[in-house]
Amino acid sequence: MYRFLVRRREPPPAGPDSDDAELLAAVAAGRLEALRVLHARHAPWIRVRLARRCADPDVVEDALQDTFVAVWQSAKRYRASEGDAAAWIWTIAIRRLVSVLRGRAGRWIGQGHEIDDAHPAERSAEDVVLLGVEHGDLGEAIARLSPELRAAIQATVLDGLTTREAAHLLGIPEGTVKTRVMRAKARLRRDLT
Repeated sequence: MYRFLVRRREPPPAGPDSDDAELLAAVAAGRLEALRVLHARHAPWIRVRLARRCADPDVVEDALQDTFVAVWQSAKRYRASEGDAAAWIWTIAIRRLVSVLRGRAGRWIGQGHEIDDAHPAERSAEDVVLLGVEHGDLGEAIARLSPELRAAIQATVLDGLTTREAAHLLGIPEGTVKTRVMRAKARLRRDLT
């Protein structure tokens, strides 16, 4: 009977003064302006960090673009209680970089995982290492780690998160991240020697 008097409560518009969690909630609600604000806020530092991991600026730009497409598509899955929004976005970015590198890997990895020298300028040392992580002895050794140790080593070493970012992402104290990384490195050293 009184439904017409009750106003449906819309979340406040997310703008430049909103925090990242509010912006992600707005993106989840389909607000493109919130995505623009997130992009303006995070794209510069993500680009720099990705460029430290890949020498090819085209790959970096592809990964950056894919990152924000993924943020747009999966913002509903972000939970502020599970960690910092910037760490969540960075995790997407580093995974997109690896995906882009894997997609381009077919151009220089041939039969039997031999490197094709037709495009040497397109390869960086990090590109080759990332491929080796997945397909080589290191990848097998990482796969044998316990899930807790594997998550810590992936977040800090492979994804390049700081201990603090990894702690937020994994939902554990920073000291626990450091201990797990130390244990994972010791186990990897033992398994690879």
